[in-house]
Amino acid sequence: MGKSGTTGLKWLLSSLLLSSQAHGFYIPGWSIKSYKDNEQIPLLVNKVYSDNTQLQYAYYGLPFVCPPTGKKSAGGLLSGQSISLNLGEVLRGDRIITSDMDLIMGQDKECSFLCNQEVNRKDLRRAKEMVKNGYVVEWIVDNLPGATSFVTVDKSRKYYAAGFKLGFTDYSSSTGKPRYFLNNHHTIVVRWRKAPGRAGAKGGKVVVGFEVYTKSIGPSNKRENGCPVDLHDVDENFALYLAPNKTTDLTIQYPHSSYYPEDLEEVDDDDATLTIPYTYSVYFREDDSIEWSRRWDLYFVNQEEGSKIHWLAIVNSLIICGLLTGIVLMILAKTIRTDIKSYKEGIVEDGKLRIKRKRKPGIRSPKFAEKSSGLGLLEQQGEADNDADTSSDEEALEDVTGWKLLHADVFRKPEYGYLLAPLVGSGMQLLFMAFGLVLLSAIGILNPSFRGGFISAGVGLFVFAGLFSGYFSARVYKTFDGQDFRKNAFLTAALFPGLMFGLIFILNLFVWAQASSTAIPFGTLIGIVLLWLCIQVPLVYIGSWYGFVKTGIWEDPTKTSNVPRQVPRQAWYIQSLQSILLAGLIPFAVIFIELLFVFQSVWQDKSGYYYVFGFLAVVSVILILTIAEVTVVTVYIQLCSENYHWWWQSFFVGGGSAVWVFLYCVWYYFVKLHISGFVSSMLFFSYSFMACCVYGLLTGTVGFLTAYAFVRRIYGYVYCLSFITYLSREF
Repeated sequence: MGKSGTTGLKWLLSSLLLSSQAHGFYIPGWSIKSYKDNEQIPLLVNKVYSDNTQLQYAYYGLPFVCPPTGKKSAGGLLSGQSISLNLGEVLRGDRIITSDMDLIMGQDKECSFLCNQEVNRKDLRRAKEMVKNGYVVEWIVDNLPGATSFVTVDKSRKYYAAGFKLGFTDYSSSTGKPRYFLNNHHTIVVRWRKAPGRAGAKGGKVVVGFEVYTKSIGPSNKRENGCPVDLHDVDENFALYLAPNKTTDLTIQYPHSSYYPEDLEEVDDDDATLTIPYTYSVYFREDDSIEWSRRWDLYFVNQEEGSKIHWLAIVNSLIICGLLTGIVLMILAKTIRTDIKSYKEGIVEDGKLRIKRKRKPGIRSPKFAEKSSGLGLLEQQGEADNDADTSSDEEALEDVTGWKLLHADVFRKPEYGYLLAPLVGSGMQLLFMAFGLVLLSAIGILNPSFRGGFISAGVGLFVFAGLFSGYFSARVYKTFDGQDFRKNAFLTAALFPGLMFGLIFILNLFVWAQASSTAIPFGTLIGIVLLWLCIQVPLVYIGSWYGFVKTGIWEDPTKTSNVPRQVPRQAWYIQSLQSILLAGLIPFAVIFIELLFVFQSVWQDKSGYYYVFGFLAVVSVILILTIAEVTVVTVYIQLCSENYHWWWQSFFVGGGSAVWVFLYCVWYYFVKLHISGFVSSMLFFSYSFMACCVYGLLTGTVGFLTAYAFVRRIYGYVYCLSFITYLSREF
C-alpha cells in the first residue's frame, strides 16, 4: 500500500473514531430552545462536588449560600422549585433547583445584589472544610453547565472546564498557616447567536456558551445597595474567619490547648455570626464562531490532546491480539489437526487396526476402558471377547496422548454447576447492556447533553436483557442435567442483582448519614426494587422457560464414562490460581492505557465527560477477541496436561483480568487520587469492587462460552475418528 493509501486509511479510521465525540448530537426540532429579547432564561443550581471526595451535596443544601425565596419566577418556574429528574440524574446525585438570579436575554447587569447570608461558627467550619477539599459548583443554563474558561498551552484555542470553584486557599506569610476565602461574587457570561431556521428569522437567539467567573470580595470594600462600588479594584478577599469574642476566657477554659489565637473561633460556645454578602453580574455576548450543534465541543478541546495516546492504546491492543491470534491459529491449524491426522493414521491402516504389541490375556487397559466406555462404541460380549477386543483396540490407540485421552471425561458435569449457570446468564445480561451502551454512545445518542442518559439507558438495557440472562442460564443449566428450571430462573434473577442491590443499600446508609446528595432517595430505592421484581424477574422467567422447554439441549460430541479419570500432577503455571493470574494479565495489558482515561473521567474529572466512545468501542472489541483467544490457549494447555476440570477454570480465566483491574484501582487510589475521609475511601473501594465484579462476570462469560465452543469443536473430530475405529474393527 502506498503512502497516499496509508494516509487515506488513517484519515478514514480517525474520522470514524472521532465521530463518536460529543459534537452535540440532538434530535432536530426537539432539543433546540430559542429565546427572544427580554425573555427570562432560568438559571438552575445543581450540586457541589470535589475530586478529593466521593460525597456530593445539593447546592441549596449548603447553609452558607443564599436560599431561594420562592417569589421570583424564571421561565414560568418559581425559585426553589425542583426540576423533574430522570433515574440516571438521581443516581448520579443531581438535585436541580431553580435559582433567584435574573437572566434576561440581551440585558446586561453590572451588579445585582442577591442576599446577605448569616452563618454561625458551625456553618463557617463546614464552609472552610469544603473550600479546603476543593469543591466545585455546578450551575445550568439551557442545559449547559456553567464553565470556567481556559486556553490551550499553545494559546490557539479556548476550552471549558465544567464548574467553578466554591472558594480558594491561601497561606499566611507570617504563620504559614492556611487561610480560606469564599467566592461571593459571580460574573455570568452568556454567549449567544442567531437561532437557525424560522426561529432565527423571528428574532430568536440560542445559547452557545455559559461561563462563570468568580471573585472574593471582603467586607471592607465599599458597597452601595449591597453591591461593591468598584468590582475591578478589590483590595480584600472574603476570609472565612470569625474572630473569637472571649479570647481570654477561652484560653483559661482550654489551658492545654494548642490553639493559636486565630483558631479560637473554632469553639462553638457563643452566638457570634458572620454575614456573607452575595452579588452577581450578567453579560450577554454574541458569538457566531460556535455552532449550536457543536457547543459542547469546548468542553472537550483540552481532552483532544490525548488522541495520540488513544491511538497508542489501540496499536498496543492490536499487537497483543495479533500475537494471540497467531498462537490460536497455530494450535488450531497445526497442532490439533496434526494430532488428529496422526490419530487417524494410527487407527486405520489398510482397512484394519494396527497392532503394535500384545498384553497378557485378561488384563484390561484402564486408559482404553475409559475411552471405550466414554464413546459407547464397544459393548461387553463376554470376558474372553472383551479381553481380545480390548487388547487389540488398546494397542491400536497406544499413540494417543494429551488432550485426546480425555474424550470420556472432558464433558463431565462440573461441581456447583447450578451456580455456574446463573453466573453465565448474568454475564450475558451484562454483555448485552455493555454492548448497547457503547453502541449508543459511539453513534452519539447518549451524550453529555442527555444528562443522566448513560445511567438511565444502562438500567433499562440491563432490565430488558433479563430475557437473554434467563435463556442462556437455562441452556447451560439444562446442559448440566438440571431438572427444575424455575429454581434456576429464580437464582439467576436474584443472585447478581440481589448482591449488588444489597451492597448499594449498605453503602447508602453511610452516605445518608453524611446528608450527601450522592445518597439514593428512599423512594428511588423502592422504585428500583419494583423495577427489579416486577419487570426483570418475569423477563428472566420467560427467557428461562423458552431456553429450557422450547429449545433442545446442547449435545456433547462424546459420552462420559462412569468412573472419572485421575488427574495427574499439574505444572505450577497450569494450576488454577496461577493460570488465572497469568492469563488475566494479557487482557489487562490490552486495556490498561484506555483505563487511564476512564478512571480519570470517573474519579478525577467529575466535572468532565468521557466522550471518546469510538476508541472505547474498538478497544472493547479487541478485548473480547483477546479474552476468547487467551481462554482457548489456556484451556488447550490444561487439556494437554490431562486435566478435564475446565468448566469453572474457563470462566475464571476469562474474568481473570478483573483481579488486575482491581489492583490497578488500588494503585490509582494511592498514587493518583487525594481522597480523604473514611466514607469517601470506602465508597471508592466499594464502587471499584462492584465495577470489577461486573467486568469479571462479563469477561468470564465470554471465556466460558468460547472455551465450550472450542472443546466441542476439537472433540467432535475425536468422535468422528472413533466411529471410524468402530467401523474398521467391525468390517
